[in-house]
Amino acid sequence: VSFVVNRNVNLSNVCVVGCAFCGFGQSKRSPDAYNVSEELFEERVKAAVDYGATELCIQSGIHPDWTLEDYERWLRLAKRFGLRYGQDLHLHAYSPMEIAHMADISGLSLQELFPRLREAGLGSTPGTAAEVLVDGMRQRISPNKLPVQRWIDVIQASHRAGLKSTSTVMFGHIEEPWELAQHMRIIRRVQEETGGITEFVPLSFIPFQTRLGRTHGVEEISVEDSLKHTAVFRLALGRTIPNVQASWVKMGLEGATEALRWGVNDLGGTLMEENISRLAGASHGTILHPHQLVQAAHAAGRPAAERTTTYELREHYPVGAELPPAPGELPEHVGGAFALGSPDERVALTTAA
Repeated sequence: VSFVVNRNVNLSNVCVVGCAFCGFGQSKRSPDAYNVSEELFEERVKAAVDYGATELCIQSGIHPDWTLEDYERWLRLAKRFGLRYGQDLHLHAYSPMEIAHMADISGLSLQELFPRLREAGLGSTPGTAAEVLVDGMRQRISPNKLPVQRWIDVIQASHRAGLKSTSTVMFGHIEEPWELAQHMRIIRRVQEETGGITEFVPLSFIPFQTRLGRTHGVEEISVEDSLKHTAVFRLALGRTIPNVQASWVKMGLEGATEALRWGVNDLGGTLMEENISRLAGASHGTILHPHQLVQAAHAAGRPAAERTTTYELREHYPVGAELPPAPGELPEHVGGAFALGSPDERVALTTAA
């Protein structure tokens, strides 16, 4: 069972897309809108390095004022700050929606865009913004988001540029089984054509603070049903994508541990910060220590291994082996997600202009 020591950073929640399933995005003038300052970003990168992270995952809303140069600047800053504190961090950054937006605002083709992002420090691409890869469903839950073919184009272009990506699905809302089946066919086809997908991550819908949850009366899917979906996803993929990840942010660590018996072989990352699920109402926390992930694997009777973003194994932990040491306390306001709105936390943020 593998895991990665990583950190999420959500640079801004300002977003013009307005997806019905999202509790994270805010309009530019919302009192809950934020942009992370360069100073706070450096603190978070330092905390990640101090924690032993090898990966920094960067995703944000679609900010109306950001240019391609802004996206490049954040990559260069992340690289610079990581090296300053002793780690050449792998940058797993920018969803297909963000990539498509960069292409649109810059006038560049995807084939022209990815070399620029690689030069700035991009190491791989999250396969998020997929939700359900059926245009009719996307029109219902995220009509302003990129269509299915554009998502495919971004992922395939990233692979052709030499960048690996992940892949995801969002289930447990108003989708039909046939739509999930179509989604899985597309994921398989992309992988069969390019071989660039490292993992598949099933993401159960968190309804509590979302418009979709309110308007359709959607309740959170049970852990049992989530496990059944996970098993079917594993069967649908066969051997095309060898790694299936459980999202402990969505399922809780206990649910993710049980998922190891339902086709999962990866427990994801330590995260340290996760605002998107949390602001939708997820309640399973935003940080785990490596020793907790090793313990989870051992509890399922499985050996554990720390990996890189692209699944090279770094450290093995056989069942019964000594656990990695539990780290000390993280610096205040740097270690985890912040609850927007408190004056102390506002000091660390720049209010969205």
